Amino acid sequence: MAYQKIKPKKIYEEVAEALHEMIRKGELKPGEKLDSVQQLAENFQVGRSAIREALTALKAMGLVEMRQGEGTFVREFDASAMIFPLSTAILMNQKDIKHLLQVRKILEGGAAALAAENRTESDIETLTQALKEMKEAVGNKELGEQSDLNFHLAIAGASKNPMLGQLMNTVSDMMVETMKETRRIWLYSEETTMERLHWEHAQILEAVVEQNGFKAQNFMMSHLEHVEKILNRYVNQSQPGS
Repeated sequence: MAYQKIKPKKIYEEVAEALHEMIRKGELKPGEKLDSVQQLAENFQVGRSAIREALTALKAMGLVEMRQGEGTFVREFDASAMIFPLSTAILMNQKDIKHLLQVRKILEGGAAALAAENRTESDIETLTQALKEMKEAVGNKELGEQSDLNFHLAIAGASKNPMLGQLMNTVSDMMVETMKETRRIWLYSEETTMERLHWEHAQILEAVVEQNGFKAQNFMMSHLEHVEKILNRYVNQSQPGS
């Protein structure tokens, strides 16, 4: 039996989740001012840096706003503002997006090129099946996310570089999780996303089938750049005053 690895949470994530839950339950109401960073640090018995990071996560999610010289306030929000998991909110800031996408471009662009050179018929079957499931996943978010993830991991597997495959899974705890989360945000961002998402992956697969490493790498980079564009748009829309 395979057991899922339990990932320890960082202190600021626990603080953010606690505040997130208080807002969700209405214990902290729209317009209400939060305690000072110092007071929150004392209440949660953590350092002030953890409080600041937690508030930044909630700000990125659009749940709080920071007013210069006044403090931090719970924002007025629609119930739809709570549809994204907190893990998404913690990651959704410009700095994290930039770093995550840099890692993905470095690893997955190279993986796509190597996959085109080294793929086997079995790899093509695996990628084709993942793409088929992605197309059939309309209305099924879990299947869509899993098939998307399977496609990217299959590209790494087709590279025939075991170290690259391991890096895809372990270089960052955020990486595999945010591959699912970014897809979820993307789907909520555009009406034509399903078709566009399938088409971009189909381009990558076609280049791998043709054993054209240059095209495979370029198509993968184009796909990730589009993901980056959607994520940046979501973050900008989530900022106070947007």
